Amino acid sequence: MKRFAVLVCVALLVFTMASGALAADRKIRVGFAIKTQDSPYFVALVEAVKQYTAELGWECTVLDAKSDTMKEAENIESFTASKVDLIFLDSVDPDPCIPSINAAAEAGIGVINLDSGVGEGARDITTVYSDNRQNGRAVGLAYAKKVGGGEVKGIILSGVKGNIAGQERRTGLFCGIIEGKLGIPEAQAWELAEKFNQELTDSGKATNAEAKFTVGGQGWGAWTEEAGLAAAEDLITANRDLNCVLGENDQMLFGAMTALENAGIAGVDMVAAADGAKRAYDLIKEGKYFGTGENSPWKVAQKGVAIAKEVLVDGKDPWSYPDVSLTDAVGVTKDNVDAHYDFGF
Repeated sequence: MKRFAVLVCVALLVFTMASGALAADRKIRVGFAIKTQDSPYFVALVEAVKQYTAELGWECTVLDAKSDTMKEAENIESFTASKVDLIFLDSVDPDPCIPSINAAAEAGIGVINLDSGVGEGARDITTVYSDNRQNGRAVGLAYAKKVGGGEVKGIILSGVKGNIAGQERRTGLFCGIIEGKLGIPEAQAWELAEKFNQELTDSGKATNAEAKFTVGGQGWGAWTEEAGLAAAEDLITANRDLNCVLGENDQMLFGAMTALENAGIAGVDMVAAADGAKRAYDLIKEGKYFGTGENSPWKVAQKGVAIAKEVLVDGKDPWSYPDVSLTDAVGVTKDNVDAHYDFGF
């Protein structure tokens, strides 16, 4: 019976969307349930979704959950009740939103997740976000090329313990550095990177002697500049001979830059696995920041809206998409920062 209900729900969603695709002269209405507007990334993501949907002549309504899962559920239910054609969602938490997503699907309204994935059992169309692993790898490869045969001796600032995106980002960095330093195949580098990350998890530090690559400590910066500063201060005290600070986003590395300045230490490379803040891009141009992976809200929105158009206008099967749809991975350094600057936030 449960399987039958799911199949009915899927059939209803496909029929409803297919019907909508035939009504080319009908104004399309979409909703965007955003988790918060408390950082430049989320502000830019909302701006981008509004811009790209407006270019298609669609009506887009945005509701802010203010990091409250109950408010988020109300927002999704409001969109479902008003019978929008599709819902974009950047969820507060991956699991509490599942019933609301499934209720929308039962009403024939598809959900595309932007930036954040959701838990198992959600009947959504796809999740669009940046390629954390390959972004990190791209930056790591570029940094290995810059260092050449020299030693990489640093610390790493991570976001929150257990966060999957953070783990993917730092492992990607490790992969790129090891791959570039040793000149080995990517698959082998991933194996060594996973081993490196496990050593870091187990002991708080890690070394690949052959690659001349050492991370002397890991700090938890909660993705923010302020917490990144505090975490970096302790690590720098214990690792004053470092030549780089690795990080899972730009904000924490901004804090590390202040910590290094306060400690009177210069000449340390800032290497972020992901983000793409324009402040970081400006520092890259000035030669004060090595590089960062492109986690662009503009490209996430662009891809998400393009998928929505395929479903709502072109009549593509909403269940034909993979669980995750990734934007192209890019490591942004001084060599290409101008080309990617406008996609920053």
